[in-house]
Amino acid sequence: MDANDKKDIILIPLDFTEQSIYAISQSYNLARYTNSKLLLLHVYEKQGQERFDDITKLAKKTSDESGVPCDFMNIKGSVYKETVRVAGEVNAKLVVVGIESHMKSADIFSESASQMVRECSCPVITIRGREQRDGCENILMPIDLSRESREKVDMAIEYAKYFGAAIRVLGIFSLKDEKYENQLHAYVHQVKQYIKSKGVTCSNKTMPSENIAETVVEYANKIESDLIMIMNKPGLTVKERFVGTLAQKVIDISNIPVMTVNPRERETLYASSAL
Repeated sequence: MDANDKKDIILIPLDFTEQSIYAISQSYNLARYTNSKLLLLHVYEKQGQERFDDITKLAKKTSDESGVPCDFMNIKGSVYKETVRVAGEVNAKLVVVGIESHMKSADIFSESASQMVRECSCPVITIRGREQRDGCENILMPIDLSRESREKVDMAIEYAKYFGAAIRVLGIFSLKDEKYENQLHAYVHQVKQYIKSKGVTCSNKTMPSENIAETVVEYANKIESDLIMIMNKPGLTVKERFVGTLAQKVIDISNIPVMTVNPRERETLYASSAL
């Protein structure tokens, strides 16, 4: 068996716009640190749009520049549906998307684009900004008291260890809910102690906010985070289908890469051992 077959896969949907190609270069360090190979996915809608020669050359260039193996797939269909399908079939570790391409700002709230982020079998990193990030020193992890939110703690630890990064835990509360504030403050401190027990540098902060998405992105920029890690909701209300979830809103306004983690059916190690 080829040694490359044993590597994890980072899947990158590609439409040859500048932002989608930029997302490829931002995946180099992810691939190196996680011992993964890159898989470029070009999904075209009509015959004659295959661009086989272009993606062949780009895959070779990507492999040469990154120093990691790079394969490609050329598939006819919907980029959203095919990304979800392929990610599941190849058991991708991550999907990295440049969202000024197919998932441009005006499209991020569409059913198909948001469904892609919600339904992927692995975390999705969305990249809007163009700031070159050669590594990852700070991971911002907003958290609340929900069971789903706890599930990203172990994943944050995993990626912090890959990069040698620190985790900044952020609890956000409404000034109208003093009881929730007290519970959240205690829980955020508990999370910090758990993360530190795993050998990862961690700090914690709680703050009031009436616009959570804006507060998260503003704070991420203030502390110079390299990655924001958020958790998707397992189900959507009617209102959320029209105006978007908190995860979608953070993705849409963040100039910093955002990793969206989908809830698992079971609780994580952290959730079962600490609560």
